[in-house]
Amino acid sequence: MAMAWVWTGMVVLSLVFGLLTGNLDAVANAALDGARSAIDLSVSMAGILCLWSGVMEIMRVCGLSGGLARAFRPILRRLLPNACRDPETLAAVSANVSANLLGLGNAATPLGIQAARRMARGCGGTASDELCLLVVLNTASIQLLPATIASVRAAAGCKTPFDILPAVWLSSVLSVAAGLMTAQLLARVGRRRR
Repeated sequence: MAMAWVWTGMVVLSLVFGLLTGNLDAVANAALDGARSAIDLSVSMAGILCLWSGVMEIMRVCGLSGGLARAFRPILRRLLPNACRDPETLAAVSANVSANLLGLGNAATPLGIQAARRMARGCGGTASDELCLLVVLNTASIQLLPATIASVRAAAGCKTPFDILPAVWLSSVLSVAAGLMTAQLLARVGRRRR
């Protein structure tokens, strides 16, 4: 609801300043150009996202994504020992991490929500340390193939949308490491206060 007020305020301010400065035609033209650019970007991104979603589905059917999820289970058992006692929760968390690894945030989100719902059972309305850790892992995920970012770059006319891979790998590893350390530190501080 707050964002609706922000966007409405920005539109009203633009119209008022356009009217006061005599540039109302320029404001209207900019709004139309922005809408046209947004549709062009959305259509071009939709094709690329469909391609990568299809690749993810092929990986799922041939068992590659399941194998990737199984490869993460030993690490996840150490990070989320309570959540991993339930095989369905472990499967959802593993699938979420593997989808994030492939840069498919759209596919990872429902899996992350499913895992979070399963982990939230019995928490009494307060997020557990493991649930907070899942949010950190989901937000600051390591990405081997940043499909969404590459699709935005390709839609914007970039000839080599995947040339950012080393920077993405480094920044995602650093963000996950910082997130995990911070979550562990805050969990310890929280346990001392209880």
